Amino acid sequence: MSDCGQFGLSLIAFVGSVFSPYYAREIRKGRNPNPENHCALNVALYTPRGKLWAMTERPKESVLRTSEEFVIGTSCVSWDGQALHIDIDEWSVPLLKKIKGRVSVYPDQLYDFSTPLDPKAQHHWGPIAPSSRVQVNLSQPEQSWRGHAYVDSNEGVEPIAKAFTEWDWSRAHLSDGTCAVVYDCQFHNNNDKVLALRFLKNGAVETFQAPERKVMNQTAWKMPRRLRSEHDLGSIQQLEDTPFYQRAVVENHLLGERVMSFHETLNAQRFDSSWVQALLPWRMPRLYKKRLKM
Repeated sequence: MSDCGQFGLSLIAFVGSVFSPYYAREIRKGRNPNPENHCALNVALYTPRGKLWAMTERPKESVLRTSEEFVIGTSCVSWDGQALHIDIDEWSVPLLKKIKGRVSVYPDQLYDFSTPLDPKAQHHWGPIAPSSRVQVNLSQPEQSWRGHAYVDSNEGVEPIAKAFTEWDWSRAHLSDGTCAVVYDCQFHNNNDKVLALRFLKNGAVETFQAPERKVMNQTAWKMPRRLRSEHDLGSIQQLEDTPFYQRAVVENHLLGERVMSFHETLNAQRFDSSWVQALLPWRMPRLYKKRLKM
């Protein structure tokens, strides 16, 4: 989010896109698809004039991965030892508009932390740089701003719907510069798992007692959601609202502070349903022609 509070940006680089309908189709057919044949850079840009969304899937012929860069078609993610640079060259859908420019993320502290999310340890998550500064310079649409950022990583060896029914995730920055993250997971056996972690400025990680769940109002797609908070929830700025996934900025209370939490809900059962899978190609097109950004 920008320091002025007017702009927001979410970027996700996928190897074996967990939300890909094409990848899911290959798995349903009993095949063992190559994850590198289903790569994408998801760009969600939020501005006072509206939002732009891009998530074009690329085949392995359009992908290049080294220890310092990840090329996805005409876009590229690279690390120079000090900052993570995302060079974006994508088209938004369903309205075709160009998204082009560079986003640079400067970590305050790098973390070597990963933890399983599910009982069988098939899915892992860990922040890489939970507290960072971001500099956004786009030529299309033209904008330039700075703000606060967060970088993490998720990985799994099976489809998410096999383990999860739902999860609610949130992260908030506290007044002392630390970052608090709550992962609230539900599984098919009706068991829950809650991770409440605080990432300190010196690189240490502490657990804390997650507060009670507060039920939020349903989204426009009638998707239930909830958020952990010590007191009642305040304002909600809705960023993304889809049949199986929502993203919002929510006012709540953690560790004795009033905070603005970046909050996401994933309903894995809805995602796995046939009607949602039929809708996904409209938001996630796939290109088959080789084209690399060199």
